[in-house]
Amino acid sequence: MQEPQGSSTSDGHGGDVVAERYLVESQQSASHIQLACRPPLCAFPLDGTALCVWSSEDPPHQLLILRGHHQPITAVAFGNTGSPLLVCSASQDYVITWELQECRERARRGAVPRGLVLGTLLGTVVCVRYSPDDRVAAVCAGNKVLVLDVKSRCTRVELEGHQGPVTTAEFCAWRTHVISASEDRSFKVWDYCQGSLVHSSSVLTASPLLSLFVDGGSRQLVVGCAQGQLWVFSLVESHHYRPVTRVDLRKETDSFSTRRVGSRLGSQPGEREPPPAHKLDRGDEADTALPVLGLSGCDLSLILNPGHGGLAPETAGGLWVGSTVGSLVLNLASFELEAVLYYKDFRNLSIQVAGSCALMSRNDKAFCLLASMFGNEIAVLEVDLAALVRSQQHPHLETHLSVLPSSCVFPPSPLYFGPAEEDCAKPASHRQAAARSALRDQPLVFHSRIRSSGYTSAPHAAMFSPKTGTRGDSRRSSKCKKSHTYKDYPVDSSLPTRLRRQLTVAQGPGAVRCVQFSGDGRQLACGLANHLALVLAADLTGTPAVFSGHDGAVSALGWSHDNRWLLSASQDGTLRVWSVHRRELALSLGRDRLLKPVRCAQFYYLDSFVLLSSGPELQLLRCHLDTCKDEIKRYKQKSSCTPVLGLPTAGATEITSLSAMNEFYSHLVLTAGRDRTLEVFDLSVGRSAAVIAGAHSRPVHHICQNKGSSFTAQQPRAYDLFATMAVGDGIRLWDLRTLRCERRFEGHPNRCYPCGLAFSPCGRFVACGAEDRHAYVYEMRSSTFSHRLAGHTDTVTGVAFSPSTPQLITAGLDGRLQLFAAE
Repeated sequence: MQEPQGSSTSDGHGGDVVAERYLVESQQSASHIQLACRPPLCAFPLDGTALCVWSSEDPPHQLLILRGHHQPITAVAFGNTGSPLLVCSASQDYVITWELQECRERARRGAVPRGLVLGTLLGTVVCVRYSPDDRVAAVCAGNKVLVLDVKSRCTRVELEGHQGPVTTAEFCAWRTHVISASEDRSFKVWDYCQGSLVHSSSVLTASPLLSLFVDGGSRQLVVGCAQGQLWVFSLVESHHYRPVTRVDLRKETDSFSTRRVGSRLGSQPGEREPPPAHKLDRGDEADTALPVLGLSGCDLSLILNPGHGGLAPETAGGLWVGSTVGSLVLNLASFELEAVLYYKDFRNLSIQVAGSCALMSRNDKAFCLLASMFGNEIAVLEVDLAALVRSQQHPHLETHLSVLPSSCVFPPSPLYFGPAEEDCAKPASHRQAAARSALRDQPLVFHSRIRSSGYTSAPHAAMFSPKTGTRGDSRRSSKCKKSHTYKDYPVDSSLPTRLRRQLTVAQGPGAVRCVQFSGDGRQLACGLANHLALVLAADLTGTPAVFSGHDGAVSALGWSHDNRWLLSASQDGTLRVWSVHRRELALSLGRDRLLKPVRCAQFYYLDSFVLLSSGPELQLLRCHLDTCKDEIKRYKQKSSCTPVLGLPTAGATEITSLSAMNEFYSHLVLTAGRDRTLEVFDLSVGRSAAVIAGAHSRPVHHICQNKGSSFTAQQPRAYDLFATMAVGDGIRLWDLRTLRCERRFEGHPNRCYPCGLAFSPCGRFVACGAEDRHAYVYEMRSSTFSHRLAGHTDTVTGVAFSPSTPQLITAGLDGRLQLFAAE
């Protein structure tokens, strides 16, 4: 046996990330053999029949050799409790469990360490696993899973049902279940106390399943196969092993490289991107698969979100994925890679291609036990997880963005709309003198000494005078106004899942494209494919108000903050602003004023501006809305708009969606481009602030911010969360301060038609439409849907939460609106 080598570090760009702590050469290869790692211990077969236990602590006794097998060892596993700490080794002749503390004591006294034989001649054992309490052990041999009692050393039950050799097994910590995976490309869930089959999956892939991992925090099962793919299933009892998502490691590594190179903060035209902090060039491995040899959990909360995470720290669970050419760190909330460690990038490492792999994390350190694919070397690597992840994050992440402004705007800002310069330039005394001279120039009464005339004095101002000339306001009595009371939104309310009312607003081609509640929650606007926009009561009762004038389907709607105006954008490329009370057009912007058709628009900065996208440009308009008509020129509108700012996107690509806060003053505007990028504009300085490249695999068709409502309050950091939706790529939840995807929602079918999504006012739920005639509701801290709402007969295109009460509106291509209320 070769003497243990000292610590060796990699070259200059990785010496502080990974270090080779131990290297040994065995007489027989340990490739394709289950290894065991439990920091600070590692266990592996040495010279075929000996079990070697290495420790990174206690140097005088760091190497322990345990002998008792006559056939080569094929599987090794550590116990879970640690009192006493057990290690199990298996071969064709025996399955032996060892108490490490007792074995060390015997070795120090010069005696031969002994173990307890759990099973004899069970066949070729490829995997061994202890239960969470170390009372039983699962042994995978052939097509069976044998559950052995550790104390009585007998076989409790034999679980048979796989059509191929079982490759791995895992215990479920909160149930008496054991999960097994096989070369038949399926997994099965067993109740080992009853000896019964609980669940059997379908065939997942064309390649064998090699590894399993059960995450107790999120109650999810991760299955890995030989072709570098991961399947995630929900283990929540009510979900019935529902599939959550599928991860292709090759695509994720490509996307990870794109995000690191393309995403940037504060980019300017012509500015060059700094070189990446870590080399990610795969070279000749571009077409190589990444077989999943091992899976292990890790904690990313303190690394990704130190002290101010967008989500709660308990949601930042990570997963080590061990493969032949490297190890990857996967975020179990967003299902995106956080770091990639390729062995070839560290030239001092002895093993470049691994045949077996075992990983385990402790705090921010991780141990990686590797067995060479083509040689007999076995190496122990110590990885600084925090240094690895931070070295591959974007170098400019120290500068955080937030929708909550930290300072007011100043006169150079496009958002500044203070007093006009000509008014500010004249002193107040000059303005008063000018007013008095204007009154004396044209007196209406020559008897200026008559005190009762009053014509030469300033008129008396009447505050809060009623508007008697407005037709819309005259229909609303004071009794009706006082009858509506405002109540706080119940933050802890249940989901609105009970169908309360259905209403068909259009037939045939008049499908509902979008829906939007007013800010007070009393009215609902919906856009139709038959060129109409409707305004209904929030409870879907009464006669709707009809707004006609577009020549194309109404694709976007937006209410003003004071609920007086309704903005609509259509596929005819025009933008129209309507007076809700008068039920008439107040402003129309078409191609005569805009070079490109309007795709999306909204009110902005507490109704001070209108934001719209025209081709690849984001435009900021200052609008004056007035529905009064001149008696002579009644056709001429008094409303007007003035362009304030126009900002092109970074790649000169068409804007597909935009979003900004109108409920309070905010300087940031979010846009999505046709080239799959997200861009953040800071209008307080009038420039682009950040670009996220490769946000989705397809162009984003909808951005939605967590805006809350005037009936409830959320934590300040919650307003920095926003969601994006793309056809065929699910929903992704982002944090503005870190520009990272915090979570991914992929349970709703959305393959060809763009559907809408919405945040609940309390910020706990996200709802979206789907193509299977259902609406889906996700909880913010779960990656799979919690409810699926039925009732439509066609694709659900739009959803909207009421800002004042726990209600949800769904709209579909069947022209139907459905109102759901809480139980």
